[in-house]
Amino acid sequence: MPAPDAQSAPAAGPVTGLRALFPPAQWLPGYQAAWLRNDAAAGITLAAYAIPVSLAYASLAGLPPQHGIYCYLVAGIAYALFGTSRQLAVGPTSAISMLVGTTVAGMAAGDPARWVQIAALVALIFAALSVVAWALKLSSLVNFISETVLLGFKAGAAFTIAMTQLPKLFGVKGGGEHFFERVGVLAGQLPDTNPVVLGFGLVAIALLVAGEKLIPSRPVALLVVIASILALTFTPLSQYAFKTVGLLPVGLPEIALPSLRARDVDGVIPLALACFLLAYIEGVSAARALAQK
Repeated sequence: MPAPDAQSAPAAGPVTGLRALFPPAQWLPGYQAAWLRNDAAAGITLAAYAIPVSLAYASLAGLPPQHGIYCYLVAGIAYALFGTSRQLAVGPTSAISMLVGTTVAGMAAGDPARWVQIAALVALIFAALSVVAWALKLSSLVNFISETVLLGFKAGAAFTIAMTQLPKLFGVKGGGEHFFERVGVLAGQLPDTNPVVLGFGLVAIALLVAGEKLIPSRPVALLVVIASILALTFTPLSQYAFKTVGLLPVGLPEIALPSLRARDVDGVIPLALACFLLAYIEGVSAARALAQK
């Protein structure tokens, strides 16, 4: 059979372009009602994981806890509408949260309101970089980044995250501007350890580890958080200087652009670029891992 000429090939029309920009237009027409039950269960499971984790990631970034929930909510909806993978879930990660928290700390000069504004500005620049990378089809750049470098960064991030959270486990104030200074400050405060807080934290960690091994398909993190809330509410444990998240604001914040501009804050563009590269590499790594299964 002779090969079809160029005129017989279907031209890319408006419908094809819409499907490329809006992936649900490809799969939604063929969606079956029988799939809804399992998809709803998967969504509830993801939410059960994301809610407690988002609170922790907001703490790592130095932001009020509700901002972690906002990030997961908006990023999840946006990726569901415009993302191309049916398996990936987009939201904050420990490494990016740590990077934002440690870098913005020097920019905000201890002002909580300025901290939030700088973080919002970083997110806005991050989004702009993502759109530019998509428009220029820069996906091949990930091949030039060494996995060894990424592994080293994640290992360093793990140590840094541990040193920012260990004071909370021991019930002390902590402090310090960098890793080794935090180690020294924590060592000096160990005699002031709150044994009840430490014991409570160790039990929670043990439950998390045991739950992940014994019931890996269940929302263990959420169950531990709920159990902790019940324990602090209905037992005398709250008398032992436990620090809690407190009440979170109801509803969503007012949508507005950051009051700051990139020229107002030194280093905000390099920080956004670093977050973009890290997020892209982590996303590609997760996609590759899923593709191998």
